[in-house]
Amino acid sequence: MSDTPLPSLNALRSFEATARLGGVGRAAQELHVTHGAISRQLRLLEEQLGFALFERAGRGLRLTAAGETLQAACAGAFGQIREAVSGLQRRQRPEALVLGCSGSILARWMIPRLQQLQADLPQLPLHWSAQDGSFTADQQTLDAVLLLAHAPWPSGWRVRELAPERVGVVVSPQHPAAARLRGHPPSVLLGEPLLHTTSRPQAWPDWALSHGLEPAQLVMGTGFDHLYYLLEAAVAGLGVAIAPEPLVADELAAGRLLAPWGFGATGGFWVLAAPEGAVDARVDVLAEWLGAQLG
Repeated sequence: MSDTPLPSLNALRSFEATARLGGVGRAAQELHVTHGAISRQLRLLEEQLGFALFERAGRGLRLTAAGETLQAACAGAFGQIREAVSGLQRRQRPEALVLGCSGSILARWMIPRLQQLQADLPQLPLHWSAQDGSFTADQQTLDAVLLLAHAPWPSGWRVRELAPERVGVVVSPQHPAAARLRGHPPSVLLGEPLLHTTSRPQAWPDWALSHGLEPAQLVMGTGFDHLYYLLEAAVAGLGVAIAPEPLVADELAAGRLLAPWGFGATGGFWVLAAPEGAVDARVDVLAEWLGAQLG
């Protein structure tokens, strides 16, 4: 084994960055030091080795043959160190649980509760992914997905029912319809232009049937691709909307929305579903927390 002393780590890092990035300035920027500090380290390294590593090429630098040999060695060595450190960090820090849910649920219900979730379950790192639809092939690539869905549950999934889904009509107290709706039966809604969403086309017809109304008598007003935009429009006083209760609970409590006839069960459920075979105890821990929040 050779007993040749190694150059300083700082000098080798300065050299590797300069060689890889093609200039002293870029190396200084990456390593968060001054241009002069990199130049000094390169000069000291060449003095210790006894040969040049760079030669001038116009306004830039070009590696000498010896420099190319040392660069290859440094790139491999630093790469192995980075890989080892990354692997150690991954083993010390559990990987995030990757969860999907619709953008509307994520924006209106989940994000306002993330701080509480992190406080209650600090050892459960999460990564949320906006996913539309229910029980899709894309969702099977995730650890779990939070859905509003109806049974029967499809094969290939392990489904935890968290809470019954409840929906209701909501309107801003500033909207002219608010005064007409309060204190009157649901039939007063017939003829009122209704905000609706293409992501849940059956929401209004199902609500009408559950209240003894004929869906064909409903008047559809402005439509939106996503429930999130529908509810933003309702809060802004642009019309009458229909929504799952948890997604408007904060607005109801603050008086930004009214629910003239309350909320009723749809027969569906809030569920946390995971692909069968991918057993992760953290999914059950999260399901308990979500169920308590929805309850």
